[in-house]
Amino acid sequence: MSETTASLRRKINSAGDIQSVVQTMKALAASSIGQYEKSVRALDNYYLTVELGLGVCFRESAPTAAITEQKGKKNAGTIGAVVFGSDQGLVGQFNDIVADYAVKKLAVLPGKAQIWAVGERVHARLEAENLLINGLFTVPNSVKAIIPLVGQILFESEKLQSQGKSHELYLFYNQPKSRTAYEPVSQRLLPLDEIWLRELAKFPWPTKSLLPEIIGNSTETLRALIREYLFVSLFRACADSLASENASRLAAMQRADKNIDELLEELSGTFYRLRQSGIDEELFEVVSGFEALSQLHNPAHSEDNRAQK
Repeated sequence: MSETTASLRRKINSAGDIQSVVQTMKALAASSIGQYEKSVRALDNYYLTVELGLGVCFRESAPTAAITEQKGKKNAGTIGAVVFGSDQGLVGQFNDIVADYAVKKLAVLPGKAQIWAVGERVHARLEAENLLINGLFTVPNSVKAIIPLVGQILFESEKLQSQGKSHELYLFYNQPKSRTAYEPVSQRLLPLDEIWLRELAKFPWPTKSLLPEIIGNSTETLRALIREYLFVSLFRACADSLASENASRLAAMQRADKNIDELLEELSGTFYRLRQSGIDEELFEVVSGFEALSQLHNPAHSEDNRAQK
């Protein structure tokens, strides 16, 4: 079916409307990346403070004492895992990448994994791999909404540990590499890494003042600092995942914007060629009509022309 100028104009208008939506989504994604990256940077100093506090605790007692209880909780070969994905689409391969990475890593770990999925899209992707899904969390839509999610994850993890079903907790999420690029990473959150603890105990104090001392119950202080370490780690993982999600959406919208530009260029070219063709036909008809009218009003001139021929 041949195109008409009217149908082409409708297609051009529709493509323009879609491009406006795409450009709005690009702006929102870029803005969202900034707020999540800013939140991660804001945690850096607090994370350092928690590490310094843990270092003070481990100077007074051997680091192995802090994890003896965790290692002593032998379970039936079950580990906990949190996989951060997305609830919304238009994110390219974002969920597939982190899901495939988590499946590959969990396959080489001893024991059966119980997984908490953050996001419906990654939840469906993990279910397709016949993994044991222990729960589903909604993806936060702002920095403030990350805090309640972290609290839920910590609550579920502690409940699993209290039941003696798990003493290990792994995080799987996408981490930003650039404005539109990311890569999947993993982190073992529990039990605490013994090498890391020993390094904290040897970490030099950043000022020349005397080392601080623990006031009160050192065990309670250590537990409080470990809770803060878990909170910060989960918060950073979630913020990194959200920044990566928006980076993937930004890249997808940039590709869509480029494709729409190419489509508009093609449609506009076809439209102008078709319109010019129509104008040429109308001009030809006008000239032909003019010549025919001229012959009717001046028959002698026509006969002279025929005689000359």
